[in-house]
Amino acid sequence: MPNAADDLFTREDPIFANKELLEISHLPGEGRIVGRDDEISNLAAAVNPAIFGQSPSNVLIYGKTGTGKSLCAKYVSQRLVDTAGEESVTATFAYVDCAQDTTETQAVQTIAEGVNSPDHTDIRVPDKGLSTSTYYKRLWRILDQLYDVVLIILDEIDKLSDDDILMQLSRAGEAGKITQCKLGVIGISNKIQYKDRMDERVKSSLCEREFVFPPYDANQLRAIMEARSDAFRDGVLDPSTVPRAAALAAREHGDARKAIDILRYAGEIAQSTGSTTVKEEFVTQARERAETDRFRELIRGSTPHSRYVLQALAMLSLSARHEDGFRTSRVYDVYENICGQQGSDTLSLRRVRDLLKEHAFLDIIEQSKHSGGSAEGSYTKHQLLEDPDVVQEVLSEDAEY
Repeated sequence: MPNAADDLFTREDPIFANKELLEISHLPGEGRIVGRDDEISNLAAAVNPAIFGQSPSNVLIYGKTGTGKSLCAKYVSQRLVDTAGEESVTATFAYVDCAQDTTETQAVQTIAEGVNSPDHTDIRVPDKGLSTSTYYKRLWRILDQLYDVVLIILDEIDKLSDDDILMQLSRAGEAGKITQCKLGVIGISNKIQYKDRMDERVKSSLCEREFVFPPYDANQLRAIMEARSDAFRDGVLDPSTVPRAAALAAREHGDARKAIDILRYAGEIAQSTGSTTVKEEFVTQARERAETDRFRELIRGSTPHSRYVLQALAMLSLSARHEDGFRTSRVYDVYENICGQQGSDTLSLRRVRDLLKEHAFLDIIEQSKHSGGSAEGSYTKHQLLEDPDVVQEVLSEDAEY
């Protein structure tokens, strides 16, 4: 009698040949970066002096999520390191995800640890336990001991709690903190208004060059997905699947990450249904799943009241789809009703305003200021950027656990 466990796992994937190519974290090779030739050339020109051991320009890159900003910054930085090495210039780059390392201390520790080679410097960079100034002192010593040039990529720079690290990095050479090493900063932000809230001194140092990455169009998204189509086995992709996914993504957001997610999910739907091909009809289902998973990730770890506020806005959005946003007082009224149903005490109006600001910070909602004239004064409107049906679905799932 055969062992029941023998067919528990599939030993050969009938759909995917190399699924890693469809992971967002996967950094594609040179031939796979599509639709960003001009942006790569501009960025390379800005940091080109580093190849000869000179100071690269500091750069600020703007653009919506999924427009290739981080991808191009890492690619150009790695190419610079390789090319500088051919010129006998010792270079490296450090990458900081400011959504994770939001404080000055966390960010400078990540940089110092990333560029350090303790066997050569005899310098330790512990995860915690040092003052911010000590981390800086160790970073400056590491840079001067090991490198001629270093590029530092600060991704989602708008998530930093303040501008202090930008001041330190952009003026390190000028202030005499480093004497042997040249330092360049590449700041990346999803928010084009980010520069407006910068300290003027940081702005003058950091914004030597600025580039805007536009959303991808349907042709570019199609090329991006076709460049990764060898993630699938030969012949499993229906000819219409990639064009359909590209057209859908271009119409809605021009976001390459979401487009690749949709393609991956479509493949997983084919797997789960036992289909031998990834059909065009799976793309619509995949899009819904991608949106749901993205929103679920955004609200992971949020408090019950944070969810009640979102639920209130979703209910308003579903009941009045024609309205372009809802005033804080209307959101608060529905929020009070939800708290009553949940048997929970309400938070103050001021605290609910803060929760709405937090959701705007995460790009879950959009806030806009309005003037009601002399009679009403100014007020804020809040509008969901997520599909209210998706919001309701995820919040109701969450409530069951």
